Amino acid sequence: MSIFKNVEDKKEAKETKNGLFEKLKDGLNKTKSGIFSKINDLFSKDKELDDKFFDELEEVLIQADIGVHTTMKMIDDLKLKVKKEEIENTEEFYKVFKEELSEFLQEEKGGLILKKGLNIIIVVGVNGSGKTTTIAKIASKYKKQNKDVMIAACDTFRAAAIDQLEVWTNKLGLRLVAQKEGSDAAAVAYDAIQSARSKDVDLLIIDTAGRLHTQKNLMEELKKVKRVVYKEAEEAHKQILLILDATNGQNAISQAKIFDKAVNIDGIALTKLDGTAKGGIVIAVKDELDIPIKLIGVGEGEDDLQVFDPEQFVQALFS
Repeated sequence: MSIFKNVEDKKEAKETKNGLFEKLKDGLNKTKSGIFSKINDLFSKDKELDDKFFDELEEVLIQADIGVHTTMKMIDDLKLKVKKEEIENTEEFYKVFKEELSEFLQEEKGGLILKKGLNIIIVVGVNGSGKTTTIAKIASKYKKQNKDVMIAACDTFRAAAIDQLEVWTNKLGLRLVAQKEGSDAAAVAYDAIQSARSKDVDLLIIDTAGRLHTQKNLMEELKKVKRVVYKEAEEAHKQILLILDATNGQNAISQAKIFDKAVNIDGIALTKLDGTAKGGIVIAVKDELDIPIKLIGVGEGEDDLQVFDPEQFVQALFS
């Protein structure tokens, strides 16, 4: 009986993995049919690997939101490999190019790691980045894993933010710690920590104001929330997760740099990849920021928020 169950579990796991990969491929359709189709066209032609070819490749990569800095670095690496490995045609070069993309993205597989005891995730990001829905998807995922999840509504800047979280927590059957609009966000975080600790909660997710990264007073409030959390929950495993909207392109890089300077970001969730033809932003984020990409969003469904796997990402782009 246990042997059959083991076989069934493996089969189910394989089917789940295949299903998630198909969702990833579907979610990257705009990128595949847009910019990356131009890359495929470039390689499908019988061209010489000369300066003109690399100029064309450089232009396409920049259009894909990979960014000038990252693109130039990539082109220099590729030229060296062509010379060193004596590559003479685009067919051989195509394989090298995909390997180069994988190397730029290489890191340990993403995802959020929970440890024993209290875990706290402080979620930051600008309005419209998909912050609230990402919080709901993370909370739902861990609840299904039998984790006790609590959410703290520390975006007291907008009443709508508190209302949205209340709708989600009611729907998911989760505890919400909230105060009225205009309350001290750090005080809400403090109350949430005390409540989470007393109730032996596994995961406390703290929402913060969907601040514009240029608003200094709100950035100072964010720093204050972090100080309170790190002081009052010394024993907890803490992470700061930045939500970035992939459709914002290079502007998302600028946002990330300012948030990282303010609170030291531990990881990034890159949302709305299904809404852009310029999925190269993933490569720019990894190269320019050197902050781990933990999660990527490729659709509206809960399973469309996926653990970032560099190898699968490149495979999905070129499949």
